[in-house]
Amino acid sequence: MREARIRAQLPQDRVGVLMGLDESTTSARISRYETGVHEPSLSTARAIAAVLNVPLAYLYCEDDIAAEILLELHLRNEDQLRRFLAWLREAE
Repeated sequence: MREARIRAQLPQDRVGVLMGLDESTTSARISRYETGVHEPSLSTARAIAAVLNVPLAYLYCEDDIAAEILLELHLRNEDQLRRFLAWLREAE
């Protein structure tokens, strides 16, 4: 999550504000999510993903490579995704 926030060039408090959280608690709340002290609810995670323009699954990846792959796929259009899927199937 921190990497996506930094990539989006947003400070923690701005992410919270864009999600509609109370301004007085946003920075601490986002910090706790980023450090793993607290896990956001699914609806909160969806809001975070929307603000950061990443797929929801990105926030749950266990490794950086999988996260980067998901992000690249998220940024592609449907035609590109279909061609990529065809390429993957051919590679089997």
